[in-house]
Amino acid sequence: MGTATPGREARDGERPGVPEAVAGLPRQVREELSRRLRRNRRAFRREDVQVVEPPLLRRAVGASALGNCMEWFDFGVYSYLAATIGKVFFPGASPAAQVISSFATFAAAFVVRPLGGLVFGPLGDRIGRQKVLATTMIMMAVGTFAIGIIPGYATIGIAAPVLLLLARMVQGFSTGGEYGGATTFVAEYSPDRRRGFLSSWLDFGTFVGYALGSALVTALNLLLTDGQMLSWGWRVPFLIAGPLGVIGLYMRLKLEESPAFQQQLDEHEKGLAQESAGSEFKDIIRNHWPALLVCMGLVLLYNVTNYMVTGYLPTYQTETLHRSSGSADVLVLTGMVWIVVLITFLGRLSDRVGRRPVYAVAAAAMIVLAVPSFLLIKADGTWPPILGVLVLSTLLACFAAPSAATLPALFPTAVRYAAMGIGFNIAVAAFGGTTPLVTAALVNATGDDLMPAYYLMLAGAIGLLTVRFLPESAQVPLNGSQPMVGSSQERRELITTSKELYAYARERAGTPGE
Repeated sequence: MGTATPGREARDGERPGVPEAVAGLPRQVREELSRRLRRNRRAFRREDVQVVEPPLLRRAVGASALGNCMEWFDFGVYSYLAATIGKVFFPGASPAAQVISSFATFAAAFVVRPLGGLVFGPLGDRIGRQKVLATTMIMMAVGTFAIGIIPGYATIGIAAPVLLLLARMVQGFSTGGEYGGATTFVAEYSPDRRRGFLSSWLDFGTFVGYALGSALVTALNLLLTDGQMLSWGWRVPFLIAGPLGVIGLYMRLKLEESPAFQQQLDEHEKGLAQESAGSEFKDIIRNHWPALLVCMGLVLLYNVTNYMVTGYLPTYQTETLHRSSGSADVLVLTGMVWIVVLITFLGRLSDRVGRRPVYAVAAAAMIVLAVPSFLLIKADGTWPPILGVLVLSTLLACFAAPSAATLPALFPTAVRYAAMGIGFNIAVAAFGGTTPLVTAALVNATGDDLMPAYYLMLAGAIGLLTVRFLPESAQVPLNGSQPMVGSSQERRELITTSKELYAYARERAGTPGE
């Protein structure tokens, strides 16, 4: 299986005669393989190890990442146009009230996200991941395109913000099935040894989508006058959702179901899948609540940071620090590009050192660096704000990179999509999507423009506590799935290692005093 990697035990403490292949296994991999070998009462055979062909793997990861990019371009554009949308749909309010009203509409989409997760999650576990992901793609495109054609308050009065709210709720409902499904799909396709790296491409797509949305809004702000932006310019990014949705739908319809969904590992898993068709939600709450809480804690850490940087920071600069929208957008765009550069390297790092160390170091750094980062963002000049945004973006990349590999690994195949839909969306609705609204309200109520930093420190503390209960899943086969490898050679190596591990375990069991 390779050389020493995350969880590797020191050779000095090992028993004499430990096979080299067994000694080189990360601790968590050794424990999981041993558990499976004990259950099977034999070493792995050819049919026990799933090989994912490279072309199929590239298509699955690429289509998921590109589809996610398009979906989050649609969803993210709203963040960058929050101040303008507030003026179009809430013209009678004060500037602060306009921003808060706009972010309240933004947050409303997150209220229905858990409902989307409850609907799409069980469907994904029963009818397949691919079908549900195609459906969420259509709904997001329709909801976003609708925002672009809604008349403003000056034209249809109170009906304008009501229609805006409805369109946002369609977006939120579709997104409730998106991230949990996409992460489940990519994780189930990825070879165990490279799941962190390959899954990080999903969030790579997310931040490319954010960056493209930010770049488009920045270009519009630079090319158009304020009057043109208020009149029609703000609609352009939303209208692009139509053709993007068609492209994303085509790509997702070309995908095949994940190997883990196509075949359950054993009869127990099949029985669980059949049982879950009738009472999946109750089963998740009753049997998987510890994993659900860990999932929610990590999602809180990731998404509070995410929506602080991508959702609130542009408005914080324009409305609180009174900078131009162009400079604010360029600054956030710089952070998004930096995340895109870092994220796959951090995903690969999580395969080597483990998911827990990446989360823990970044959460601790968040507690220490949140206030200095915002002091830099507030400072005059060009480089201090850039440095502050880059620090926050680096921490965000550390939370994003391992998430798509870590969260699906918390749950077995039969309930993975639904459990992800519940845990992810409840946490995002309660803490992530409300971050711009709550932070804007706190700054307005207290007059303290460091409130965003304090909010991030709290998220870092919760994340650090959560990591204590997070099982290490780097290089470990997914619960309820066969071991996944990327080539026939890797399969032969794993089968050989399993034989040595099984023989060693039997030898130890037969040794007196063991």
